[in-house]
Amino acid sequence: MFRRIVVYICSLLLFVFPAGAEGLSRERKAVKVSGDVLLAAMPVATVATVLAMKDWTGAKQGLFTGVTTLGVSYLLKFTVKKDRPDHSNRYSFPSAHTSLLFANAAFVQRRYGWKWGAPAYVLASYVGWSRVYGRKHDWWDVAAGAVIGAGCAYIYTRPFAQNHRLVISPLTDGNSFGVYASMTF
Repeated sequence: MFRRIVVYICSLLLFVFPAGAEGLSRERKAVKVSGDVLLAAMPVATVATVLAMKDWTGAKQGLFTGVTTLGVSYLLKFTVKKDRPDHSNRYSFPSAHTSLLFANAAFVQRRYGWKWGAPAYVLASYVGWSRVYGRKHDWWDVAAGAVIGAGCAYIYTRPFAQNHRLVISPLTDGNSFGVYASMTF
């Protein structure tokens, strides 16, 4: 399995990096598109695997991981309002592509082991790199996304959350919002 993924990535890179300087913008576009494809493909593959295995506990943990990751990522995007390197908008920090795929990779690794987690981390890292190469993010946007995603997965996909009764939930009074967290030691 790992060997297939390495061959796939090498083939993708040969396609993405054609010879000659005339294809620079085409290269960036191809890298961006490949990152976008992986953004959809990896979670779909993970959900399909969880459902095929009838791993309902894993499905619940994955759902909490994904919702928390996206919530934190978008909360920061709309709070920080950092300009993108290509100046297309002010929602660069953190990289939601990277946070979601690192959450996916960490979930897979924590739930099913390194045999499946290592290739998932390689693909998530490629997507993070594609966001920097495509001038959508700076490296620290991607690093923050990776930490957010992996952190959320590590909270929800291990016995720690269950054993210590970890609760994280959003709060709002209509005008403002926050996050409630509690844990039993």
